[in-house]
Amino acid sequence: MESKQWYMEYKIHKNRPGLLGDIASMLGMLEVNILTINGVEGKTRGMLLESDDDEKIRLLGEMLAKVNSITVSALRQPKLVDILAVRHGRYIDRDSDDRKTFRFTRDELGLLVDFLGEVFKREGNQVIGLRGMPRVGKTESIIAGSVCAMKRWTFVSSTLLRQTIRSQLSEDEMNPNNVFIIDGIVSTIRSSERHYNLLQDIMTMPSTKVIEHPDVFVQESEYDYNDFDIIIELRNNPNEEIIYDTFTASYTDEL
Repeated sequence: MESKQWYMEYKIHKNRPGLLGDIASMLGMLEVNILTINGVEGKTRGMLLESDDDEKIRLLGEMLAKVNSITVSALRQPKLVDILAVRHGRYIDRDSDDRKTFRFTRDELGLLVDFLGEVFKREGNQVIGLRGMPRVGKTESIIAGSVCAMKRWTFVSSTLLRQTIRSQLSEDEMNPNNVFIIDGIVSTIRSSERHYNLLQDIMTMPSTKVIEHPDVFVQESEYDYNDFDIIIELRNNPNEEIIYDTFTASYTDEL
């Protein structure tokens, strides 16, 4: 059988000496490899495991259920959030009602870049929305995530270096393997017909599109929230409100 990765997470009720060694010994006897291990948010520990026998993983779960010092809270094939939790020692904040919305603060830019890098590695069509106030690090995070994924990025519209509104792209820039960066305000409030036609072509491509200010983009275009696969919110601090009225005026004032 082909080797598979598994994510195991357990909560520690009594952190007695030798607990981790006992669990590692159990894994060793079952010939289950430990790929990565890290503490995840307090008295929780996460492990990335590898095994070529699903039955061994089932037996592992049954045996650990008898250990009074811990409670296994997850034993599954890893999701992206699991992999990042083990790498960074914490879970990404996720909206409890809208599970495709992920929240970050500016002091978590390293985690955000790692998250974007893993998402950008996926093939095919995906649309990512990125909410945030000006100068919080949105565009910089997208570029850094593209570098992590070893992909080229293409600005369709942007305010990073003055206002960029493209009406055509070169053949190299239209490569579906690129990450297309779109400013949702610039591409709607300042959009020309030629730019909007280009935008529509890009939206149909089997590629990754990252749209900053997705709420304005939805409000001012034919697209809706169902077109987005992931929504990311980036704030300077957890209590910051993302209010578009405070900065959309600066876009129209320059017309």
